[in-house]
Amino acid sequence: MKTSFWQAGHKPTLFSAFLYFDLSFMVWVLLGPLAVQIAGDLQLSPAQKGMMVATPVLTGALLRLVMGVLVDQIQPKKAGLIGQLIVLAALAFAWVNGVHSYQQALLLGVFLGFAGASFAVALPLASRWYPPEHQGTALGIAGAGNSGTALAALFAPGLALAFGWNNVFGLA
Repeated sequence: MKTSFWQAGHKPTLFSAFLYFDLSFMVWVLLGPLAVQIAGDLQLSPAQKGMMVATPVLTGALLRLVMGVLVDQIQPKKAGLIGQLIVLAALAFAWVNGVHSYQQALLLGVFLGFAGASFAVALPLASRWYPPEHQGTALGIAGAGNSGTALAALFAPGLALAFGWNNVFGLA
């Protein structure tokens, strides 16, 4: 006898996986929506601006492999907590100390790559609570967290204009 999707799994975990993924992706792409303001203040060339925006994406792609192994070794919750602590520490450091050079912007991008690796955490976290016939739906709901990229693009530039781009790191 098949159970309905909402009765088959664990809704709080599914919601947490979605929220973790959404917020992580929001932070992961943060340098992109802020690139015009950052590049202007740091006097970056177009190539430097492009590399600054690409660094979290490239790092996130590589770190997904690392986080995937970590998820299998220590469980998704612990792996996600480690990733979030790294990202929060990087954001706090950037907010408190500021980003004053191209190298610092790249370094921040490397650490924000851990947020992009959340893909490897959120999807196993959600799917492990659901039987095979419902895993596609669970993965779809958790995976909808990639909407965080759109939220960052919508809100980060306005927040940067209102509070300064460095303070957006603190708000994140």
